[in-house]
Amino acid sequence: MTKTIVVTGGTGFLGSNLCERLISEGNTVICVDNNYTGRLENINSLLNHPNFRFIEHDIINYLKIDNNIDQIYNLACPASPPAYQGKAAIMTTKTSVFGAINMLELAKEKNATILQASTSEVYGEPLIHPQDEEYRGNVNPIGIRACYDEGKRCAESLFFDYYREEGVDIKVIRIFNTYGPKMDPKDGRVVSNFICQALSNEDITIYGDGLQTRSFCYVDDLIEVIIRMMNSPTGFTGPVNTGNPGEFTILELAQKILLKVGGTSKLVYKPLPGDDPTQRRPNISLAKNKLNWEPKIQLDEGLDKTINYFSNELKNIK
Repeated sequence: MTKTIVVTGGTGFLGSNLCERLISEGNTVICVDNNYTGRLENINSLLNHPNFRFIEHDIINYLKIDNNIDQIYNLACPASPPAYQGKAAIMTTKTSVFGAINMLELAKEKNATILQASTSEVYGEPLIHPQDEEYRGNVNPIGIRACYDEGKRCAESLFFDYYREEGVDIKVIRIFNTYGPKMDPKDGRVVSNFICQALSNEDITIYGDGLQTRSFCYVDDLIEVIIRMMNSPTGFTGPVNTGNPGEFTILELAQKILLKVGGTSKLVYKPLPGDDPTQRRPNISLAKNKLNWEPKIQLDEGLDKTINYFSNELKNIK
């Protein structure tokens, strides 16, 4: 059965991929974004679709929608450190907290199911490895990343309070590093940084010694599990880890990209930013057991697809 679905953060990397998938399945999609980190070109192919509507709006403020709504995916929030550190820190916290409240109130009004895109950053600098959903985290509440880390933690608490007190049907996922087409070449995330630097024959910038680890999930796999979580049985709230448990050092990632792209780029090392986690890898047992999901696209295949995307993007920019 087709649905009417709101996607906040819908012009961003994940949001635009999600909108495309939902439209392809015959749903009516209302895409909401203030375009702070989102890009309208990400949804160009959808703007004239009869079942698609774009609303330019900041969810820090109340959102009025007259339509009946079945589902809300709350993806709105700057997600890369360069986007939320510095002058956007307060806005990031407001988006996480006020935005969650506004979307939860909309879900309550419309009797809609609402999914919160939380993050592996709620685990901070983890003291257990890999991280499972029972782990409560090790977060610096006053550091330069706290606006995002603590903002998302507060959003999770709001979701569960609305579930317990107001009976709102909630779903919470914790997203680990994700990459793929529709990433902004300038967003400062490690995969897009390395690929764009390599394609431009610029030095590849590694922060720290490069031995810190991450897991990298291709966007199509992530969109699949988001949709499965949204449509899971009522009462299964999560939180659920979503990501690829394959673990690589940042140095290994850089070397893979260099090998695939070729060129003359060299590795250069710079100091590690404050509060940057040294290990990050999800335990996805819950997603496997409850959602029958695990990622299908491994890093080499995903990097090939993403390099091809950025190669075309950079040509267009030039």
